[in-house]
Amino acid sequence: MSVKDCIFCDIVAGKASAHVLYEDDLSLCILDIHPYTKGHCLVISKRHVPWWHELSEDENASLFKVARTMATRMMQKIEPDFVFLYARGRRIPHTHLFLIPTFSGDVLDRFFNALENFQESPAALVKLREPAAMAEAAEILKGD
Repeated sequence: MSVKDCIFCDIVAGKASAHVLYEDDLSLCILDIHPYTKGHCLVISKRHVPWWHELSEDENASLFKVARTMATRMMQKIEPDFVFLYARGRRIPHTHLFLIPTFSGDVLDRFFNALENFQESPAALVKLREPAAMAEAAEILKGD
C-alpha cells in the first residue's frame, strides 16, 4: 500500500475525517471506526511507516507516550479493569497501536483469558519453557 492509498495518511493530512482525541508532533490518537468496545482508540504515527519497530526512536517514544496518556485518560474516564494495547499494521500497513478498554467478563476479557489459558496449557507450549528451549530461543534472538 502506498502513502496515497493509506487512510491513516489521509487522516493525518486532514483529507479524511476522524475523531481525533489527542496528538503531538509525531503521533495521533483517534477513535477506531470499528470499535471492539466503547472508547477503543488507535494511536498512529504521523509518518507512514508499516511496522512500529521501523519508526525512529523519537517516533517510537511519541507513539507510546501518546498511548500512555490515552490509557491513563481511559482509566480515569471510562474506568475499565484494564486497557489492552497491541501493535498492528497488517491489514493497514501504517503503524498503529490498538488501545482497548476491557471489563471483567466482557467479550474481550473472555477472549484474553482463553488465550492465556491456551498459552499455559498445551504440552507443546510447555516444552518451550524448558531451560534448553529457553536458552536456544535467547541465543537466537540475542544477535551477534
